[in-house]
Amino acid sequence: MSHVIDILLIEDEPNIAEAVRFILSRDGWSLAHWHEGGEALSQIAHLRPKLIVLDVMLPARSGLEVLEALRADHALRHLPVLMLTARGMSGRGGISSSKADRVLAKPFDNDELRRIVRDMLGAPR
Repeated sequence: MSHVIDILLIEDEPNIAEAVRFILSRDGWSLAHWHEGGEALSQIAHLRPKLIVLDVMLPARSGLEVLEALRADHALRHLPVLMLTARGMSGRGGISSSKADRVLAKPFDNDELRRIVRDMLGAPR
């Protein structure tokens, strides 16, 4: 049986992951958190998130590789993805050329994160 969550957070930096979890769960969103992209990919069908918040720089499999795998999967390609990045947001191979729905640069403003998630998902249930 699948367990539906609102947001799947894929972030390896503990302080950032804790901040995102705190900010969004306080607004009523249910979250699951994975530190690594490959493992998270194997759980997406089971967790059935409404949104993925995905860090670009991850161990083993980068966030861009995870995003590419999502967009190549017929069942998951329309899943909204918010990319978090400390890297440049433009240029060849940059985030702006990816298929992310939205991009948020680190360090981010808490209210901006909340606004983007509300824009992407509406109000929490």
